[in-house]
Amino acid sequence: MTELRQNMATKEWVIIANERAKRPDEYIDAQWRVHTTAQEPFDPKCPFCPGNEERDLEVEQNPPSGPWKTRVVYNKYPALSREGELTRTFDGVHRRISGVGYHEIVVEHPSHNTTLALMTSEEIRLVLETFYNRGWSIRKDSRIEQIVYFKNHGERAGASLKHPHSQIIGLPVVPTDIRHRIEEARRYFDDNGQCVFCTMMEDELRKEERLVAVNDHFVAFVLYAAPSPFHTWVLPRQHSVSFLYSQPDEIQALADILRIILKKMYIGLNDPAYNLIIRSAPVKEISNDYLHWYVTVIPRLSRTAGFEMGSGMFINPALPEESAAFLRGVEVE
Repeated sequence: MTELRQNMATKEWVIIANERAKRPDEYIDAQWRVHTTAQEPFDPKCPFCPGNEERDLEVEQNPPSGPWKTRVVYNKYPALSREGELTRTFDGVHRRISGVGYHEIVVEHPSHNTTLALMTSEEIRLVLETFYNRGWSIRKDSRIEQIVYFKNHGERAGASLKHPHSQIIGLPVVPTDIRHRIEEARRYFDDNGQCVFCTMMEDELRKEERLVAVNDHFVAFVLYAAPSPFHTWVLPRQHSVSFLYSQPDEIQALADILRIILKKMYIGLNDPAYNLIIRSAPVKEISNDYLHWYVTVIPRLSRTAGFEMGSGMFINPALPEESAAFLRGVEVE
């Protein structure tokens, strides 16, 4: 029978459509396209391939000289401008803030035909360290309130370029969705005296039925109230409000577990499009006790339509427990 489940951290309700649920293997992305490994390792038209670098857009490269392993460049068509003063205008119901901020691209690897799922843990660690270093640099700008780190893999997930890359956006406001999550976390802490994310993680570790992978520092599980098939959270086991507080061994452990999760999805779901997001505290609110940063991985295997837009609720035609069991069963080296 169909049931509604609630995410305790966000208070969002999800319809788990048991009666029309598909088997996990029915979500294997079979649409025709060129898979990542089937592409050429170099594209002469790609601005991210070695030799095609647009140096006037470069922020940094690692290592600083010689052949690079990762690069950071300014987005050629940024959503926000680095230059300018932060101004706020309030005129009745009309509110405006000047569009200042940061919009940067992290080029994850020199090879055109790879992705995080195919990289080594060491290569993923370099990408995460780049996020970390750029995050600390951007947060020094007093105009910035929130940093969003994200990756779009595949056309369905919004990727316009195939070369492996992620993005970092520094915003002059804390978005409503993030503010809502903060308020719910604070409310749960006030009511129960503990972190809602820690509570959820401990429940998943105890029951084990939705776990995907675990190591000394992180726990990855398909959400009890997953809004879409295989929707996975990766939480640090040590309570921490911000990704920017991560220690070197934690960044390495995150690289290790992300490689496993993404490789399981790559093999088991046929290189699906996905979004990866690091959800971290606002840069000026990294001293509270109730937030808990985490990573979300969302394979794009279903589509939103009128009901979702009209209600704010999602219909998930996949049982989270079966999705997790399927991923656990995918062998990776």
